[in-house]
Amino acid sequence: MSVKHASVHAKWIIGRVIGTKMYKTAKVRVTRLVLDPYLLKYYNKRKTYFAHDALRQCTEGDIVLLKALPEARSKHVKHELAE
Repeated sequence: MSVKHASVHAKWIIGRVIGTKMYKTAKVRVTRLVLDPYLLKYYNKRKTYFAHDALRQCTEGDIVLLKALPEARSKHVKHELAE
């Protein structure tokens, strides 16, 4: 018997759609500001997420809100589009 532990808290992320060529999947880039402790200067840190887009309604350049799924849909898709 196996027990699955799913996180209950929802993680919300805002990003920009950079690709929609995969079926029902959007490629979203999230940019964050990170402080360099030595220079005391902020730099942009980018990360790319794959999100499930069930209605295939987003296009490249859209600003979207991602919600973390309780369990991953596939190896890379771990979020879904909320707005």
